[in-house]
Amino acid sequence: MTIMQVPGSKSVTARALFLAAAARGTTVLRRPLVSDDTEGFAEGLAALGYRVERGPEAWTVAGRPEGPAYGEAEVFCRDGATTARFLPALAAAGHGLFRFDASPQMRRRPLGPLTRALRELGVDLTHEGEEGHHPLTVRASGIKGGRITLDAGLSSQFLTALLLVGPLTAEGLEITVTDLVSVPYVEITLAMMRSFGVEVRREGATFHVPPQGYEAADYAIEPDASTASYPLAAAALTGNTITIPGLGSGALQGDVRFAEVLKRMGASVEMSPDSMTVTGTGRLHGLTVNMRDISDTVPTLAAIAPFADGPVRIEDVYNTRVKECDRLEACAENLRRLGVPVGLGRDWIEITPARPRPAEIACHGDHRIAMSFSITGLRTPGITLDDPGCVKKTFPGFHEALAGLRAEWGIPLSKDLRIEPCTT
Repeated sequence: MTIMQVPGSKSVTARALFLAAAARGTTVLRRPLVSDDTEGFAEGLAALGYRVERGPEAWTVAGRPEGPAYGEAEVFCRDGATTARFLPALAAAGHGLFRFDASPQMRRRPLGPLTRALRELGVDLTHEGEEGHHPLTVRASGIKGGRITLDAGLSSQFLTALLLVGPLTAEGLEITVTDLVSVPYVEITLAMMRSFGVEVRREGATFHVPPQGYEAADYAIEPDASTASYPLAAAALTGNTITIPGLGSGALQGDVRFAEVLKRMGASVEMSPDSMTVTGTGRLHGLTVNMRDISDTVPTLAAIAPFADGPVRIEDVYNTRVKECDRLEACAENLRRLGVPVGLGRDWIEITPARPRPAEIACHGDHRIAMSFSITGLRTPGITLDDPGCVKKTFPGFHEALAGLRAEWGIPLSKDLRIEPCTT
């Protein structure tokens, strides 16, 4: 049995950084994810005037409930969606002139539902280029609060940003949601807000956020469940056994449910409150699965689907089209490069099993495409990646970790597989 330590959760680290910055007192974040996204978030906080000290095992954040220390600042959000969506909301609760921009990839991703909601709350916010996208300028004078209606059908991060900033408003927020994807990510937000002293009341589609401050905490970051999907899929695909400590039935993250998908496909799955173990049984079954709530693991399933004994159909995942790239199109493109038949619709993909052939994977700068199709390479010699370094967004050591699994499991490393160290 192989035991693999998975890096900290990107989603939890980003929320923890926001909560720590907004809290009264000094927060210690233990075992945070160190990656391009989280370092970008921490640097964004520093640009706004928050004090963030990053050590090898813990990060310390001095909270400022009153908002950014600087009256004027410019923040570059890199490729990070949480940085690009959460920090403008945090800045709006303070006072000053704050400019935000992001990479070309992040500029393409939507902000409109969030920034419309902030404007409805009285925030003076201007999109400098295309409406509903970065770059943007916030002329902040605090947020009074009130009632708003939000469409979170493209990203749950719009709702999370408003939930997180709610306690910093003068009167609190009442948020009614008309559509919502990735519900488990909202549950992460609510649980973490409780850990920092704020209880949100939910009545159906309406969230009531009280205008009370956060309190600093000593907070441990759990491993990233989306990242765990790659070694779990690798074990299921190759007939090996792997255990991920720190993630189990007690985890905050909904993506632990990817193990249930593997179980439906025939893998053996054991789960305790704080660990999970997957063993490949030598066969993967086809299935139809709704992945609306665990959509970050769609590419992982798509990448192992060619080896199933029947078609694999993934449904209700339109929001994957507005991630780092259009992930449905990227999965379909790469499967076709591998010679695998694919059907594709607005919010679904269906993969017909076929033996993949060697091909170069088009990563589209997307860490999840790169890591997912690297798992395909465990059973298909000759697969290469056109951008192996893009994994630095969430797992800089991914290629080295996968090479370690290959060595432990006795899977030859293809001479064609390009593995390059990643620098952030």
